[in-house]
Amino acid sequence: MPGLLFAFFLSLSGITGPQQSFAAPLEHQPLKAVQGNDNELKVIPGGQTIGVKVKSAGVLVVGHHLIEVSEASKISPGEKSGLLPGDLMTSINGVKLDEVSKVAKLVERAGKSNDSLSIVYKRGGKEHTAQLKPAYDRNDKVWRLGLYIRDSAAGVGTLTFYAPKQGVYGALGHVITDMNTGTPIVVGSGHIVQSSVTSISKSQDGDPGEKRAHFLKESQVLGNVESNTDFGIFGKMTRNPEHSLYQEPIPVAMSAEVKEGPAQILTVVDGQQVERFNVEIIHVARQETPATKGMVLRITDSRLIDKTGGIVQGMSGSPIVQNGRLIGAVTHVFVNDPKSGYGCFIEWMLRDSGVMQQDNLLPYNLKAV
Repeated sequence: MPGLLFAFFLSLSGITGPQQSFAAPLEHQPLKAVQGNDNELKVIPGGQTIGVKVKSAGVLVVGHHLIEVSEASKISPGEKSGLLPGDLMTSINGVKLDEVSKVAKLVERAGKSNDSLSIVYKRGGKEHTAQLKPAYDRNDKVWRLGLYIRDSAAGVGTLTFYAPKQGVYGALGHVITDMNTGTPIVVGSGHIVQSSVTSISKSQDGDPGEKRAHFLKESQVLGNVESNTDFGIFGKMTRNPEHSLYQEPIPVAMSAEVKEGPAQILTVVDGQQVERFNVEIIHVARQETPATKGMVLRITDSRLIDKTGGIVQGMSGSPIVQNGRLIGAVTHVFVNDPKSGYGCFIEWMLRDSGVMQQDNLLPYNLKAV
C-alpha cells in the first residue's frame, strides 16, 4: 500500500484561523527558571523561517476507501475492523510501524497466506487491537487494507526562541495537526533546517495568505524535533541560527507582565532576513491555566501590511517583543480580519520546552478580565 505525505499548515496549514486546542488542558502551577544563579530568565528571540520535517510515532489512519474485489462487490476491511480516521497504528502482528513501507509488505504476506492481521492502535491516548483481513484489489492486482494512511510531514514555519544555556528551541506556537483528521501528530522523530522565503501570497478578508519558501542546507540540521504540543514544536539545538537579530539572550516576560500597547514581531518576508515590524497588543487574557489564545494583536506596520496584507500562514511562531522582553509568539490569524490574530504567551512555550520547571507552590491568584 503506497504511503502518503501529511499536509499541514505551517506555511501550509498552521494559522488558517482561530483554532481550539486539541490536547487536554494542563494543570497550572507556578513556574521557575532553570538558570543556575541567575534569577532572570533570558533566551534569544528567533524569527527565522525554518523547514520542518517530522515522522509520526506510528502510521496515522486518515480515511477509508473501497476495494473492488469483484464486479459486484466493493469492501473496506479497515472500516469493517472498526479503525477510524485519527487512529494511530503502532504495530501489525508485533512488528513496530516506524516506516509506512512496512505496511504494504505485511499486508501482502497476510493476503497471500489468507491470514488476518492483528493491528495495535491508539485512540484518545488508549491502546486498542483490531483484527483485519486484507482484500485483493482486482484492478491494481495488490492486497489492500481499505485505509488511507500517512507517516510523515513537511512544511515551513517560524522559529520562536533559542535557549543557549539549555540548548533547546521552540517554534510555531501551535500544535501540528493532520489536515484531514485534525489529530495532533505524535512525533516519533524529526528535524528542522534553514529555509528561505521565495514569495508571499497576500492575505485578504476571508482568504489568509501564505509564505512560500524552500528548504536550504538540508544536510546541516539546525535541531531535532522531540515534541509537538499545543504550544509548538520543541527540541535540541546547539547554536543560535544564522540571520538572528539578537546575538545575546534577552529577558522574557511572564504572562502576568504582558500589557496592552505597542510591541514588535520578528519575522521573514523575503529570503532569510529577519525584520522587526510594529504591532499593537489590543487584548491580554489573564490565564490561570495554559491556553493558546493568550493575547490579541493587530499589525500596525505599513511595511508588513503592504508586503503580506497582515498575518499569513507560515508566520506562526514569530516572536513578539514588548519593552525589550520576549512575551510570546504569533499563532493564528482572524480569517475575516487578517491584520489581526492571536498570540500565545512565551511562558507556556518555555514550560513545554523544559526551559522552565513547575514548582510545588500555591498557584497564581489570577482572574480573567
